[in-house]
Amino acid sequence: MPGDKSISHRSLLLGGLATGETRVEGLLEGEDVLRTADAMRALGADIRRLGDGSWLARGNGVGGLLEPEDTLDFGNAGTGVRLMMGLAAGHGLTVTYDGDASLRKRPMGRILTPLKLMGARVIDCVEGERLPLTLAGPADTIPIEYRLPVASAQVKSAVLLAGLDCAGETVVIEPEETRDHTERMLTHFGADISVTQDAGGKRIVLKGRPELKGRDVVVPADPSSAAFPLVAGLLVPGSEVRLESVMVNLTRAGLLTSLEEMGANIARENLRELGGEPVCDLVVKASALKGIEVPPERAPSMIDEYPVLAVAASFAQGDTVMRGLSELRVKESDRLAAVAAGLAANGVRHTIEGDDLIVHGTGEVAGGGTVETHLDHRIAMAFLVMGLASKEPVTVDDGTMIATSFPAFAGLMKGLGALIEEAVA
Repeated sequence: MPGDKSISHRSLLLGGLATGETRVEGLLEGEDVLRTADAMRALGADIRRLGDGSWLARGNGVGGLLEPEDTLDFGNAGTGVRLMMGLAAGHGLTVTYDGDASLRKRPMGRILTPLKLMGARVIDCVEGERLPLTLAGPADTIPIEYRLPVASAQVKSAVLLAGLDCAGETVVIEPEETRDHTERMLTHFGADISVTQDAGGKRIVLKGRPELKGRDVVVPADPSSAAFPLVAGLLVPGSEVRLESVMVNLTRAGLLTSLEEMGANIARENLRELGGEPVCDLVVKASALKGIEVPPERAPSMIDEYPVLAVAASFAQGDTVMRGLSELRVKESDRLAAVAAGLAANGVRHTIEGDDLIVHGTGEVAGGGTVETHLDHRIAMAFLVMGLASKEPVTVDDGTMIATSFPAFAGLMKGLGALIEEAVA
């Protein structure tokens, strides 16, 4: 399985900032992460590939980043560009950011709002605070206490990264818990960060200007990528698949919880810790699934997995109700609309009520449709998984963007017995 994308981004960002050497094993070498590597080099970090998944990073310490000479092009990497905005602005740098057609459509305002409170200024941008965008960091970053208006690990992480080169304490209050990889990794690199819980939610306090030191990082397998062979193993009759060293951090485990509630036969074996994250081997067997209701508070722990959950729900008996999916509308595509269109193209009855998606499962899927991916890698992979178990093959209009997060997807799935081939025009 490929390394986790969230951990891979953060290992390069912090490894390229810390003093001394950071060795990273199992890095996801997808296009999104490679854009982060390029960006850190442009800011003066020494980032080198040593071998397959093995990387070395050397930085100049907090405060040691340099202003880049050219625009930082993040391609399709929404996580990379948003985290970099926080890191660079907090270091007082003026940087122009850009991306591909998909990334240019994605809103940046929720990241820019707290960064402006910390003293950053938007010098130039497209209408709606979209890319291409030039952001100037302040000479002295202002420490803030910021309560997240939406559950977003990207916003939280951008604020914390901006607070690294800031005198005083930067505080983020999180009413609804999101993935906690930034807090874990900052601690791993030596930052003084505390996390407490009270009635108002989680309170994260970072003391500015820490002495970050290079650390070894072993990247666990990405649960968002593991979702595709996992669901395939549940849907294809007679299947049994073992997925090794998959991260099972509770802030990322919403899909596993939902599938188990649907009756999935998933065994968790060899639970251990890897790179500061809980991991285990998942043994998946073909299962008869039933419809369930997925509560809205589970969304932050599985926001990237709803497309493939909708595919699983298509083969379940009964209705699966997925509530509170507003965040899907601002991902690589409007994922809620894209999922609904893909279901319709393959004969799956469904209903959208506000931000809720209801899939009316009948235990089987006709298939035979062509799905518009809208340059979204997770839409492409989810509906290719549907095609493995539907009566007729499923076609996606473009699979090239899969390389952003899971370059080995087609090869791995073929190794498990899938037939994936280029459609004849």
